[in-house]
Amino acid sequence: MTNIQRLSAAVRGAPIDALLLTGASSRRWATGFDSTEGLLLVWGGGARFFVDSRYFEAAERDIRDAEVRLVGRGQDFCQLVNETLHELGAGTLGFEERAMTYANFKRFSEKLDADMREAGSLVLDLRASKSERELEGLKKAQAISEKSFLETLPLIHKGMTERELAAELTCRMLKNGADDKSFDPIVISGRHTSVPHGVPEDRALVEGFLTMDFGVKKDGWCSDTTRTVCIGEPTEEMIKVYDTVLRAQEAGIAFARAGVTGEELDGAARRVIEEAGYGQYFGHAFGHGVGLDIHEAPVASPGVKEKLPAGAVVSAEPGVYIPGKFGVRIEDVLFLTENGSENLTHLPKKLQILEL
Repeated sequence: MTNIQRLSAAVRGAPIDALLLTGASSRRWATGFDSTEGLLLVWGGGARFFVDSRYFEAAERDIRDAEVRLVGRGQDFCQLVNETLHELGAGTLGFEERAMTYANFKRFSEKLDADMREAGSLVLDLRASKSERELEGLKKAQAISEKSFLETLPLIHKGMTERELAAELTCRMLKNGADDKSFDPIVISGRHTSVPHGVPEDRALVEGFLTMDFGVKKDGWCSDTTRTVCIGEPTEEMIKVYDTVLRAQEAGIAFARAGVTGEELDGAARRVIEEAGYGQYFGHAFGHGVGLDIHEAPVASPGVKEKLPAGAVVSAEPGVYIPGKFGVRIEDVLFLTENGSENLTHLPKKLQILEL
């Protein structure tokens, strides 16, 4: 069953007559076609993709499960969508509330003869479970980022700045086949590592921890990896914190499987950090979904009662960040099954010590 067919089946079982996809990632997931513009309308018996002349020929060639309609000069997307809604007799229209701006919501609400209803979770829930083909895409992206990281480590030298190291890593990722980076890499050293999402600066790398959080996009699919290494010899406290974070991640990975809640998975790792006395320094979630977006459903976080589905790909990234001192994060990406998980990340996690 194709993704559009899965969407059509979901619409048939939902309290809406049709579903409008406006988010670029959801459109690409459904159709396999990548474009910055376009609308996909899906109903119980079919789908139509509306696009202007810039993408029309390519869309006609690449999209298989939806009729492609040209939005000509002087025409409004809403006009053609409205005509289809009238043709279907559709009175309720689902939309992606997280992907639609307020301005567009007002525009669609005023111009479409249908009751607009939030239905983004219908799409996100389907996207959360990856097919075998989608999993292979994620593995390909992960392999590129790991190869690039291993090639970048030997390039680190005395006097190199955080920004220069981030640029070298990005260059390696593109040379190794990435279409783009999945986010701006986080490359921070010394006391700067206590900021979980610190931004690389024009400051030379210093002794202490060096955290590198990075990822690529390949054929639309994202990778996400973090490794913390040490420049020079670590102190006893640094070794203790690194070991705590690694044990927490291993506890989470051992617990991870389809059917547990996001809160339970987070808790399996968080307890290790709390028992070591660092609970107050772990402020973010254990993990998030990774796919066509670098952050997507599902989420492994405190308060999340929903069960994680089979086929979900989630990050495993506990961390400890002590203000003014240092921070440690270790991140892998897991594919969840009914019996456990497959770790898509193959980089070593023993604390690596670099000498500049």
